[in-house]
Amino acid sequence: MGKRWAWSASIPTFVLAFAACDREKEAVAAPPPPEVKAAVVLQRDVPVYVEAIGETRGNTEIEIRARVEGFIESVDYKEGSLVEPGQVLYTIDSRPFQARLAATKASQAEAEAQLARTHQDVARYEPLVAKNAISREEYETAVALEKAAAATVEAAKAVVEQAEIDLSYTKVVAPEAGLAGRTEVYAGTLVGRGQSTLLTRISRIDPIHVRFSFPEKDYLALARKRGGGVGKENSSVPFELVLADGQVHPAPGALVFVDRNVDALTGTIMAEAAFANPADILRPGQYARVRVEIDKRVGAVLVPQRAVQEMQGVFSVMALAEGDTVEQRLVTPAERIGSLWVIATGLKAGDRVLVEGLQKVRPGVKVNAQTVLIEEEGKEPAQPGAGAAPAKASADAPAQAGAKKAE
Repeated sequence: MGKRWAWSASIPTFVLAFAACDREKEAVAAPPPPEVKAAVVLQRDVPVYVEAIGETRGNTEIEIRARVEGFIESVDYKEGSLVEPGQVLYTIDSRPFQARLAATKASQAEAEAQLARTHQDVARYEPLVAKNAISREEYETAVALEKAAAATVEAAKAVVEQAEIDLSYTKVVAPEAGLAGRTEVYAGTLVGRGQSTLLTRISRIDPIHVRFSFPEKDYLALARKRGGGVGKENSSVPFELVLADGQVHPAPGALVFVDRNVDALTGTIMAEAAFANPADILRPGQYARVRVEIDKRVGAVLVPQRAVQEMQGVFSVMALAEGDTVEQRLVTPAERIGSLWVIATGLKAGDRVLVEGLQKVRPGVKVNAQTVLIEEEGKEPAQPGAGAAPAKASADAPAQAGAKKAE
């Protein structure tokens, strides 16, 4: 009897101890709040640019071609150098042309001798016909022969002139100052047979032009910024030139040419802008980006692109509510500025968004947030439209190649 009572009395103690053990296990099993990095959104004025990809070219592109047939004797310029007007670039074997010129001059002398003889006949027959010493028919024949001889002389002079011109073409000279390209022919090459052989090209590179195409909607935005069609001469909207290394060309540019029509296949229109190039650094064929400011967003909200998630065309960010609780915000991205994205709707000044650790959280979860700063990248233009793909919702998205990351 005493033993049964002792066993029964120990049951509540055992239950209490088991429950305490469970609570201790639950306390051990509960994970700490995930550690993430958050940043306060930037707010500043953002210029909005129309931007296009283009290629540099000379403001004048000249093809140097052989105008007579012959063998190249020498290449008289240095490839890739600046040449002056009248500078000899090539020498073609001139001996055949000198011989031809001599032959034509001999023919001209013969024609002139014939003209002199017929002129003497006319001078001799003229008083005789007045005295009826010879018939008028003989006199008129002499006059006609003189005119024919005079025409022959003029034809001979033309042949001589053509021969002199052909001889001059054996010295191929630069018609304009500019940058001469590589030679297409070398000494000993036969040129000009049946066609005007291309010898080299000369480009005038100061100012240098950039040819590009931009979408119709950007053309409309630019036209409205200029206050009219892009052909207006009094427009002062400056263009900027961004080179392949990311540097901005120091000299502003001006629009000099816009094609007459929009390409129906691509929906783009071709244009050219001119930029001063006093140091001759820019060369034809370089990759370039041109941009022009068309608007300004005042007090725009910016976040790193890696903070923006996209799923099935819906954009969102993970923001921190009161108490460091995660909430999902639907946003509308607009222009890009380097690695930053302008958010048109969904965020306001002072909001905090997650920039690292997005894969660790979900809406409603409390987090341990470390505050970091967003580096401003003011040298990059705001580009119309959400042009870059954001991070997927399933994982953190790395910043774009070359973009500065949040510290």
